Amino acid sequence: MLQGKTVLLAVSGGIAAYKTAELASLLVKNGAQVRVMMTENATKFITPLTFEGLTGTRCVTELFGCSDECQIEHIALARHADVAVVAPATANIVGKLAAGMADDLVTTALLACTCPKMLAPAMNTQMYENPIVQDNLKKLRRFGFEVLCPDSGRLACGETGAGKLPQPQVLLEHILRLAAKPHDMCGRRVLVTAGATAEPMDPVRFITNRSTGKMGVALARECMLRGAQVTLVHGRMQAAVPAAVTAVYAPTAAQMLQAVQAHAAQQDIIIKAAAVADYRFAQPAQEKLKKSADSLTLTMERTEDILAWLGVHKAPGQVVCGFAMETQSLLENAREKLVRKRADLIAANSLCQEGAGFESDTNILTLISAEGETALPCMSKQDAAAAVADALLRLWRERNQK
Repeated sequence: MLQGKTVLLAVSGGIAAYKTAELASLLVKNGAQVRVMMTENATKFITPLTFEGLTGTRCVTELFGCSDECQIEHIALARHADVAVVAPATANIVGKLAAGMADDLVTTALLACTCPKMLAPAMNTQMYENPIVQDNLKKLRRFGFEVLCPDSGRLACGETGAGKLPQPQVLLEHILRLAAKPHDMCGRRVLVTAGATAEPMDPVRFITNRSTGKMGVALARECMLRGAQVTLVHGRMQAAVPAAVTAVYAPTAAQMLQAVQAHAAQQDIIIKAAAVADYRFAQPAQEKLKKSADSLTLTMERTEDILAWLGVHKAPGQVVCGFAMETQSLLENAREKLVRKRADLIAANSLCQEGAGFESDTNILTLISAEGETALPCMSKQDAAAAVADALLRLWRERNQK
């Protein structure tokens, strides 16, 4: 996803510098050219040779050196960067950048960068929460820096609190958000539902379905990577919530409807990819049901239809997408669903096709709208999400340019 992109990775002098080595490796695996620059103190925690071995490029540590093209080093680094990342960002380098100081290679190069810049603070909790450091971080945000929130947990000093560098995979997701794709959805607000609902029978048992949430998460991630502000309302999932996505846990159909209703009016695009139970137990038992007979009869009732509610309450200019999972008469049922639910797009797939449906990393979709149908080949769910996002963005633009 970063093919043809250059990531300028700045490492400052914190114990978390060891995590940056894995980040450099992940960036290379994603196709990026990685240029690493280190402060003098950073070289005391991890050697430049480590990064050179991982990236295949020279790791730069000195301000007064000669670049590969015999240009001024810090200007050459800044000029070719598509995104610049400081990980870990210590209190020292945060303070220097906030004050506009440029007394070493890292600070001079970062001040010369015109590309997106991201800081991942990592330090002792008291240092991180110090009002001076917090004021510096606010100032850098105001100046256009992307500042991540550190993780909380046990720190190298033995204390517990905020200040841990996020895991390399999380840092990678944020870098992908800044540099991987054109931000053609920037300014758009997108709500995605994902996963399976679970309807309780008693405090121990419930009914659910085979949805893993992979398709919904892929959709949320795709929209996030393209610059949208994404809210993911999800039930039970096997897929992880993407970075920079606001997650709302809604385990039952009723809770998912409530969460969707609370957020729907503010959205530009809504994608209902969750597998919501059509029925729930009318009166869930308050205590565990005990075995007492050879058979058990329980009454069930219909759950609320979230997609139908969205169709009726659609805001002006809003675009709503639903999914249709079928085992027979796929296209006929999907076309009928498009009209009956007042949706703008239905993504239809069949459990009978190999490579489609639940628990798979691939999908085979047919996108159905009032304008026509587009059959997609078998592809990864992330690629399928890109195709759905393309179609929805096109519908949104048509609707809002009239």
